[in-house]
Parts: sequence; C-alpha cells; structure tokens
Amino acid sequence: MPNSYISGLGHYVPPKCVTNKDLEKLMDTSDEWIVERTGINTRHWVDIENESTSGMGTKASLIAIENAGLKVSDIDFIIFCTLSPDYFFPGGGVLVQEQLGAGTIGALDIRNQCSGFVYGISVADQFIKTGMYKNILVIGSEIQSTGMDITTRGRNVSVIFGDGAGAAVVSATDELGKGILSTHLHSEGKFAEELMAKDRCCTTPKEMPFAAESFYPVMNGNNVFKHAVTRFPEVINEALTKNGYQSNDINLLIPHQANLRISQFIQRSMKLRDDQVYNNIMNYGNTTAASIPIALSEAWQKGLVNNGDIICLAAFGSGFTWASALIRW
Repeated sequence: MPNSYISGLGHYVPPKCVTNKDLEKLMDTSDEWIVERTGINTRHWVDIENESTSGMGTKASLIAIENAGLKVSDIDFIIFCTLSPDYFFPGGGVLVQEQLGAGTIGALDIRNQCSGFVYGISVADQFIKTGMYKNILVIGSEIQSTGMDITTRGRNVSVIFGDGAGAAVVSATDELGKGILSTHLHSEGKFAEELMAKDRCCTTPKEMPFAAESFYPVMNGNNVFKHAVTRFPEVINEALTKNGYQSNDINLLIPHQANLRISQFIQRSMKLRDDQVYNNIMNYGNTTAASIPIALSEAWQKGLVNNGDIICLAAFGSGFTWASALIRW
C-alpha cells in the first residue's frame, strides 16, 4: 500500500494590505486593542472586482504544482476547502478544475471552515493509500472581507479575518516512514451556533435578500477560546500517541491561525519552544481554511520544514470541528 506525502506547496494573498490603523478609520477600534486581543497587525483584502475565491485557489495551486515538479496534467483529483465559495452552488473545486485546464478529473468541496484543510488532507491521504489516485490537489481559499460587518457593530469579528489561499499537492510514495502518518477528525455540533453565519451563502452582502444581522458572522468569543485551548492539545496529543511520539519530538507545529493568544496558550500548555511553533496570524489575520496551507507553505519557503522533520497540523473552529495531521516530511 502506498504512503502519501506532501510533494508541493504554494500560497497566494491579494496585494492589498490592511493595517489596524486602516481599520481605525472604519470603526471605533485601535491598533493596541486589536493586537492585545488577537495578535494581528495586518491582513490582506481582495479587490472583489478582480479576485475570486476559486481564482486565488488556482494561483496557489499552480505554485504548488510547480514546486512539486509536476504538470497540471499529473493531477488526478481536486479537494477544495472554503466557507466563502464563488457561488452558493456549484462548489469551487470545479471552477479550479476549469481554470487549471485539468481535464475531467473529479473535484470535491469541503465545508469545514477552520479545520477544512486538515479534513481535506485526511481525505486525500485515504484516496492515495487505497491506490485510487497518485497526485491530489488540496486547496484552502477564502474571501471573507466582503462578508464582514466593517463597522463598530461588527468589530469583534471583522478585525480578525483576512483573505488568501494556500494549496498542497499530496502524492503517492513507496518510501517507508515518509509522509502523512495519521489524521484525526472530530466534531461537536451542539456548539454550531457559537460561531456561525446564519444566512450567508455568497461573498457580497448587497446581493442577499436577508437582513444584514443574519448575514454577518457571529461568534461567542469566550466560548470558542475555552473549547479551542482544550481541543487543540487533545487532538495534537492524539496524533502523537498514535505514532509513539511526544511533544518534544515535534519539529514544527502549525496550528490554525485563529488568534495568537490561543496559539501561545497551546504552546505553553504543551511546553513547546518558540522554534517548534509557527505563527503568521500577525501578518495575515485568520484566513480560515486557507490559514494552515498558507502558514505551511510560508514555513517551507523559509527553510523551516526539512526532510525527516515531524510536522503537526492542527485546527479548531466553527462546527465545532477540530482535527490534526502528523507528518514525517
């Protein structure tokens, strides 16, 4: 049975950078308030006339395919993870397939918000291990800036989120001990309304017949934080235990970039050094399904991910859903 490994990574963020000082002009907030509560300094927002969720995913995918040393024609399947699709239906996977010119390969969409990319990696891992496919494109892409209440009323949520895309090529290998060692997926739907957008199904609120209050995301921040700092260590330790490792064996933990305070709490609770945890939320905000692939791609680009390293991906978010993947690079 083949193993699966990540053969290529890529990411793309729109060029428009929005600082906390920029947000001060749009709502009653401050740079100090945002940094203290979230750790975020800047985020990237799209020009909606020139960008789309699928388009950003395609840009990230082309970089990942090139970094894998492959051609578009080598890709067998597409997994597209987002909460902000171009359309209510069809999903973004088929749009990426068309934009790539990838032939009539299958495309699957995953709507698991913050944990979407790790769920996507898990699905790709199983397809590879069964021998069904050899090279699978897993994409996380989000446009959230156009679906936020960018006023004082919505500041607790809107200052957190940014736009961007990341992609990974998951490929088959016969090399023993290399690649995705295990994945672990969980959910607890009784908390669905703690972090949700009740009537959101497009990326531009002006097109919606619903009241703005039901369109915009709502979040019980305290409850999300409380559950996140519990579930993150649980699911990370689940992966470590499954494979006979301990936290000090991790070369790099890449958590979903939800809030820098959450990541720091996890780091302290698991007794991890600064060089064992990669955070970039200060530069991009929370890009939901795109946050882990953007961070993983950036860390690899910086030389922080090397052959033989133990890499852990972990996410928690709306649903509630949470997940982890342990990888020997």
